[in-house]
Amino acid sequence: MSTDEVVIGLVSAPGAATEIAATLADDLGAELSLHLPTVQWRVPTVVDELVQPPADDAALVAAARERLVQEDWDLVVVLTALPLAARRRPVVAHASPVHGVAVVCLPALGAIGLRRRTRDTVVGLVRTLLGDTEGDASSGSAAVLGRRARELGRSQRHEGDGGVMFTARVLSGNLRLLIGMIRANQPWKLAIGLSRALAAALATGVFAMVTSDIWQLADALGWARLWVIGVGSVAAITTALIVGAGLWEHASNPVSRKQVTLFNLATTATVVLGVLCLSAALFVLALLTSPVLVPSDLFEQGLGHEVRFSDYLELVWLTSALATFGGALGAGLESDEGVRAAAYTYRQDRAPA
Repeated sequence: MSTDEVVIGLVSAPGAATEIAATLADDLGAELSLHLPTVQWRVPTVVDELVQPPADDAALVAAARERLVQEDWDLVVVLTALPLAARRRPVVAHASPVHGVAVVCLPALGAIGLRRRTRDTVVGLVRTLLGDTEGDASSGSAAVLGRRARELGRSQRHEGDGGVMFTARVLSGNLRLLIGMIRANQPWKLAIGLSRALAAALATGVFAMVTSDIWQLADALGWARLWVIGVGSVAAITTALIVGAGLWEHASNPVSRKQVTLFNLATTATVVLGVLCLSAALFVLALLTSPVLVPSDLFEQGLGHEVRFSDYLELVWLTSALATFGGALGAGLESDEGVRAAAYTYRQDRAPA
């Protein structure tokens, strides 16, 4: 007989957070079983400060992710006493579904009913890590989250010798989980959080649009080469973001290989989709501004033949591709913390009542 088990590591900083974690572990397991009863929940507790203050949420998430892989957990929740803020506003909790990491700032929860508030916050964070971005508590939503929890967890088969064999999830289960992780991470918001990459992309696009040599190059290349340039631009900024911020992980042992592989796939897909959204936005922006920045009579003079709509499309495509390449250069200037922070989906700035 096999049972599905999801392991949530509960990491607490020394001090008051440890006291909360000690009483929270049993409550959390029971609460999650009530909301999502289709799997067994195990909540091991660990006392670890993870980072030395002062530190921000990005450093906490990175350290927690390392501990998750080291311990072979499925998810990890960090209870910290460090004050966290986003845009000068105090933040109660952060969650990153792709990383499988959630952080709870205990000081922001207040002093009254701290144990209950922490439990409710952590339950909400676990739902977010499983892909519930709407906070829907309906039975349909619970069924979907329960399925994702089973896909995230592991099957335990008890053999005759008393050992436990962890069997890999089937391919279809991994794909469903991967899609849920990517959707919950909202990759279309990635570019907005990368100000330097966005600024470099816009500057490059404007420069390319008004350069007559780019007009002639777009006209001469043809669509096959333009497609290659477009794909190359997306690959360039994707590589710059993943490698520059150290988002690619390596399995330290065979047990964690599936966990790390799933994370790398989700990270890559999230960044690629985010970059595609950026590239599409640049294409639309270039398409709208091209008649203004490149008047038809001037464009015709530069090309040496009558201008057709397809000529504008070729120029716009090349311009947006070059702008995306410019974004890759800007991505190299982004801090590691900035890139990781762009992956956060859930920021709670109010404690539960």
